[in-house]
Amino acid sequence: MLGAIAGDVIGSIYEWDNVKSKEFELFSSKSRFTDDSVLTIATMDSVLHGNTFEESYKKWFWKYPGAGFSGNFKKWAISNEPYYGFSNGSAMRVSPVGYFCDSLEEVLRMAEDSSAVTHNHPEGIKGAKAVASAIYLAKNGATKKELKDYVEKTFGYELGESIDSIRKWYSFDVSCQGSVPQAIISFMDSDSYEDAVRNAISIGGDSDTIACITGGLAEAYYKEIPEYITERVMGILPDEMKEVLQRFYDEVYSRWMKQ
Repeated sequence: MLGAIAGDVIGSIYEWDNVKSKEFELFSSKSRFTDDSVLTIATMDSVLHGNTFEESYKKWFWKYPGAGFSGNFKKWAISNEPYYGFSNGSAMRVSPVGYFCDSLEEVLRMAEDSSAVTHNHPEGIKGAKAVASAIYLAKNGATKKELKDYVEKTFGYELGESIDSIRKWYSFDVSCQGSVPQAIISFMDSDSYEDAVRNAISIGGDSDTIACITGGLAEAYYKEIPEYITERVMGILPDEMKEVLQRFYDEVYSRWMKQ
């Protein structure tokens, strides 16, 4: 989803230079896509063509090995062994699953499959399932309260704190349990796609990944991304990524028309 990728691109310049304010430039000459975008595209590629997540993640890793992948992921790409991870890597790449699937049951199953190839720790799987199911509910018209109630009840994440409160204490945390709830709250406390991404980056921490998660959810709920963001991000992506993205949206639209 472009919403997730745009969040990653916007957050890319703030991951190691955190801001604790919503007043910042969305883009600079250093804005780029990271491993978050690469693996989001890989997830799209997998659901479009029926390839295993393992095949797609490795394929796209080797296309862009310098995009910022973790050491654990690089070892996995070579060795093939899941690393019992519970980092937010499972959650940042899962947005297409929530957007693509036709039922909540299918979302939960596919989200777990996408996580378990690398992040087979219960918290890693839970983070992926929470994000994907929230996106599915948002896409299908759930209110923010309905979405919040479902995530809290099903996954045990506490989503009651405000983004202004989180901003005061939050620091770098790459675990699912320490970043997925904050990413969802960034969306909950927003009034537009851009506002959601600004919320996500304003708390600091792993800015590109939190904004990636938030951006996917915000796109599903608000149904639009400002044109000035879309144009800038599309101008950064390689043609092969844009082709997968377009095919993904075409397929989602086709499936929707058949319902």
